[in-house]
Amino acid sequence: MFEHLTACYKESEYPALAEQRREWSVTKPFKGLRVLDNTPVFRNTLLKYEALLAGGAELYVGKTSLVPGNADVLAELEKVGIPFVTESDIAEKRCPEFDIVLDCAGTFATLNPRFGFVELTRSGRDAFENCSKPAFIADSSEIKKIETSLGTGEGFFRAMKNYGMPENSAWQGKKLLVFGSGKVGSGIITYALRYGANVQVVTDASLENDLKAKARFIDFRDVAATIEAIENAEVIVTATGKRDALNRAELLPALKNSKAIFANMGVEDEYGAEIPDNRVLYNKKPLNFSLEEPTHLKFIDATMALHNALGLELLKGNLPSGIIENSTELEKHILKVTKEHGEIF
Repeated sequence: MFEHLTACYKESEYPALAEQRREWSVTKPFKGLRVLDNTPVFRNTLLKYEALLAGGAELYVGKTSLVPGNADVLAELEKVGIPFVTESDIAEKRCPEFDIVLDCAGTFATLNPRFGFVELTRSGRDAFENCSKPAFIADSSEIKKIETSLGTGEGFFRAMKNYGMPENSAWQGKKLLVFGSGKVGSGIITYALRYGANVQVVTDASLENDLKAKARFIDFRDVAATIEAIENAEVIVTATGKRDALNRAELLPALKNSKAIFANMGVEDEYGAEIPDNRVLYNKKPLNFSLEEPTHLKFIDATMALHNALGLELLKGNLPSGIIENSTELEKHILKVTKEHGEIF
């Protein structure tokens, strides 16, 4: 359906999704099922949709202000007749009944899908803590580290090229302050150290040993050290996965007086309302989403395949309500396909 847009990709860039498309075109596991997919909509997302459609899904796509999407790709979806579900559809209770919701950032957590949810991100996890339906969290996986630590970190620096830092060597000695040391934060830190930046990290968790040896660790409860880091930074990037993470009264004066470049790599606004949208690159939206391809397909293929496959796990039934653990066997299989037929290992 989307071959004219996806022909630029080699199958080695998406081995897991390619396998799903082949197998599901025969087995049709989603036949007769209405599936809402709320993955950020970019060209490489079309390969995720192709697998679901090959499996017989009646596909709907989320189109909201919280989850980014490329205008040209959205127009293509509309052209071929893929229906959208919007924020107003939720507010006005116009949504059809879904069997499965493949969500992002908990945007559609108020819906009542027959089999349950699969959430893509850490930031959406809280929305499903007391969910009355089963909810898998794709972010709670080793697979997600491929996307967030390798792909998202690389995407941040690709995006920064569009904002006055055209060469990786431009980061040599640059004072970079990262808030958060989870999968996204660690990916940014890894690439920053590779490019020779002077990296400080404010976090509530311990850094991995190899990163801790090279970056300065600051406990988020150490207000004085955090303020000093803000005052000295040339670039500040948030990657905590938490809304309003920097909206702390003790930090705001330093942030407001800072001359640093501000960027956000979380799905939600991590700076808070006291910092104007236009003060942060790309108006506080995740900076890599300013790119035509925010995360290269080879890094995100396994994540999108897992998001799809966990939807299939929901169909097994007899699952408890609320957040449930992902299938380790399923993850192992997708990783095996990625390692044997992909480009990143």
